[in-house]
Amino acid sequence: MTSPLPSFSPASVLDLAPVVPVVVVEDVADAVPLARALVAGGLPAIEVTLRTPAALPAIRAIAAEVPDAVVGAGTVLSPAHVADSVAAGARFLVSPGWTDALLAAMATSGVPFLPGVSTTSEVVALLERGVREMKFFPAQAAGGTAYLKSLAGPLPQARFCPTGGIGPDSAPQYLALPNVGCVGGSWMLPADAVAARDWGRVERLAREAAGLRP
Repeated sequence: MTSPLPSFSPASVLDLAPVVPVVVVEDVADAVPLARALVAGGLPAIEVTLRTPAALPAIRAIAAEVPDAVVGAGTVLSPAHVADSVAAGARFLVSPGWTDALLAAMATSGVPFLPGVSTTSEVVALLERGVREMKFFPAQAAGGTAYLKSLAGPLPQARFCPTGGIGPDSAPQYLALPNVGCVGGSWMLPADAVAARDWGRVERLAREAAGLRP
């Protein structure tokens, strides 16, 4: 049997709000006002994905200038991503999937982490390693709420943040499940609002998202 990894529970991240905004930052100048709008709307946990050159500077700026935000790094794909994200100030890590090397790096990073899964075998493998909190991705494409309901019976100790294809209409169905702590999504950050720097609209949408838990 695989030895359990040293783990840091991300339960506090899962419980901060019903929705974790998944943010792609193109312009680092947008990072701080965007984060302030999300926090003001009741969504303090913010996942900045490592998909753009602005991502790490954005994490650094939010960590330094938005004290009420709990900023994390998403799309973490390598041990180097782990090290760079933590150095920038990320307070949690999220990956779309995992390998042993990536999992070991996240488990020894000193911050909470959510490794991505989409199959029962991946969930069992993580439980075997002592990891109980996970990202379920891509949620809708991988089976959605029906799949998560099926996992709750044999694997009740696993807890998830489903992400991928979830919007304001489907989020409450996920949040009603006993094995779902929160969901990830980006619908409160419509491209036209971000482009126009309409942070008031972002705050309103964030506030609606924060009220979605049944």
